[in-house]
Amino acid sequence: MSRSLAEDLAELLVGIQRLLRRRLRRGLTEPRLSGAQVELLRLVAANPGTRVSAAAKELYLAGNSVSTLVNQLVEAGLLRRERDPRDRRAALLHPTPEGSARLEAWDVRRSALVREQVARLSEDERAAITAALPALRRLAEGLQEEGEAT
Repeated sequence: MSRSLAEDLAELLVGIQRLLRRRLRRGLTEPRLSGAQVELLRLVAANPGTRVSAAAKELYLAGNSVSTLVNQLVEAGLLRRERDPRDRRAALLHPTPEGSARLEAWDVRRSALVREQVARLSEDERAAITAALPALRRLAEGLQEEGEAT
């Protein structure tokens, strides 16, 4: 039975992400973060002052799952939680300087790793990836829009 484009693409994207994480975790001296912890930290760094409920919605996770991740990242010194002055029951999330630095270091290493691998490709392969980027962006936008509608 032949595989569909959708199946091949989904498997490839997950595989690339997994391989990137594994390669980036090699040689780390600080404790490893889970993929979900990195996603939450990245979301909060891009949107300081995010509420736990908004983070849960954005990450498509249950609120108690995000609360657990927040507690882990606060304990690790990568996030800080402060009370929302407009609603004392809610917490606003902010990256700590250490959390921001850790994300920046991760991003620098990730970019270098991908750049190194892309440089190994032929000119035609790089051109094919470049040509596919607009379609991949549209795919990501469609997934985002669909997620926001639910």
